[in-house]
Amino acid sequence: QRTFLPQAEGACKCNGWKSQNPPPTPPPPTPPRIEQPIAVNLLEPCRSCSHSLGDHVTHLENVSEEEVNRLLGIVVDVEYLYTCVHKEEDADTKQVYFSLFLSMLEEEVYSCSSPIWSEDFMLVYLNQILQISVFMIMGVCEGGEKRKSSEPLSHEYTKKSRVIGDIPMELINEVMSTITDPTAMLGPETSLLSAHSARDEAARLEERRGVIEFHVIGNSLNQKPNKKILMWLVGLQNVFSHQLPRMPKEYITRLVFDPKHKTLSLIKDGRVIGGICFRMFPSQGFTEIVFCAVTSNEQVKGYGTHLMNHLKEYHIKHEILNFLTYADEYAIGYFKKQGFSKDIKVPKAKYVGYIKDYEGATLMGCELNPSIPYTEFSVIIKKQKEIIKKLIERKQAQIRKVYPGLSCFKEGVRQIPIESIPGIRETGWKPVGKGKEVKDPDQLYSSLKNILQQVKSHQNAWPFMEPVKKNEAPGYYQVIRFPMDLKTMTERLKSRYYTTRKLFMADMQRIFTNCREYNPPESEYYKCANLLEKFFYVKIKEAGLIDK
Repeated sequence: QRTFLPQAEGACKCNGWKSQNPPPTPPPPTPPRIEQPIAVNLLEPCRSCSHSLGDHVTHLENVSEEEVNRLLGIVVDVEYLYTCVHKEEDADTKQVYFSLFLSMLEEEVYSCSSPIWSEDFMLVYLNQILQISVFMIMGVCEGGEKRKSSEPLSHEYTKKSRVIGDIPMELINEVMSTITDPTAMLGPETSLLSAHSARDEAARLEERRGVIEFHVIGNSLNQKPNKKILMWLVGLQNVFSHQLPRMPKEYITRLVFDPKHKTLSLIKDGRVIGGICFRMFPSQGFTEIVFCAVTSNEQVKGYGTHLMNHLKEYHIKHEILNFLTYADEYAIGYFKKQGFSKDIKVPKAKYVGYIKDYEGATLMGCELNPSIPYTEFSVIIKKQKEIIKKLIERKQAQIRKVYPGLSCFKEGVRQIPIESIPGIRETGWKPVGKGKEVKDPDQLYSSLKNILQQVKSHQNAWPFMEPVKKNEAPGYYQVIRFPMDLKTMTERLKSRYYTTRKLFMADMQRIFTNCREYNPPESEYYKCANLLEKFFYVKIKEAGLIDK
């Protein structure tokens, strides 16, 4: 359907010849077979740039047939991989492994040391791969070094329209290249842990080096347990007994070896040094944490935090998003640091009679967010802080003029309007006017709910009611990086995601921007987006959320 290399002429910006009549979806992968050669018309024009197919392959005229076949083999492999992932239906695979696959593939392709560029690299054929049983243990991999673009992208390549609240991608890329380049960042050595590093930073590094391991284990009545697992369960019993002296040993033993309970164990040098014993109640939508402890000589190393983060990701994978536990006065502080609170989100009818009530302990709960990668959460927050700090520094560098101090207070003036301070507006400060944020969350929720309902009821809202279906708009998700629709906004509103009007407006604006980017101006969808956008801003002005 398209050539594997763009046109050789430098003036053409086309990224590959495209057929005038492409199929609606990629064809399913089929085993190799001998077929009659298909007639190719080198005069057929490209759908993107109108150049002929022959113009797109002028640089291959003097290339040997062997080299052409090698390049075609690469294209077939990539197309096959794309088709397999495109048709993947498992949500976990799409969300986790597809993004990992893309990042790792990009790292390999652009790495000069990658084995795929080696002449001695041997191909492994499909029939050999299918004969191998592969067992994977999930771990955290260190990302590759960020590659640097040889030339900055010009504005003619920037097709994405600006959305309210967006920071230009050119600026983000520049800041990212700065904070990830050790030669560009000044300050203390980053190889050593700073005093302000996250609690789980040391534990995360040890896991990457293979010093520690995490395993979810449990006893079984259906099959004979592995000897190593039994040894680990005995080790967990000893750790819990030593660290929880007020808990009867017989009770600890009964729960640790109970087949209904599981334990996330922390293994170091082949022995158990900590763990979290829990019981899952899938029908009730929560898990009870029974015991949580790390051996005394391995404490204050971030193991407790990293243990809990692994437990959170394990439960997100199994779609159980609530923890409940009874904490004594010594454990309340730990659980608070892990996101637990006394405000229980699970309805009482869901857990009464399911969990044991401990005398003198406090019931605490934690609600999980399935969008958060908990084991990498502190790294993400740290990176975000660095980005914000760098953006602030850039903004400060742009403000070159130095103003003298205010002298009006010496003359008896007690206060002045903020906007009258010289240079204040140049810093990006904006006065709080009629479009100020609504401080009452319930009032904001009510206003946004009313506006969203009116937008959904509008006659031109029909194209945006639900997410775009792939079979109805081929290539949509390759063009649109951040899809949005009214159904998703309704779900976000119900979950109280919109804590400010700006978040709500940004999502709504993204619907209109995405539509205009994918569809031609003469299309009905494009016109619906323009009319609905005007209606939306009328309603949001009427609600007093922006200046009229």
